[in-house]
Amino acid sequence: MDIPFSVDEVAAKIRQMTENGQPLGKKKVKQADPDLMQSALYYYPSWEHAVRQSVGGK
Repeated sequence: MDIPFSVDEVAAKIRQMTENGQPLGKKKVKQADPDLMQSALYYYPSWEHAVRQSVGGK
């Protein structure tokens, strides 16, 4: 299984989306960037976890 992005790239893309004010809802991201969603779910147990880890939340 090829994972499009590394864990660091996933975090960087999520941070960039946050900075740009883009929606981080799971359905929106899955439609807009399915490769990001696939990669995030490979490295993290959930999309919400990926977002929290990427933007520095706990």
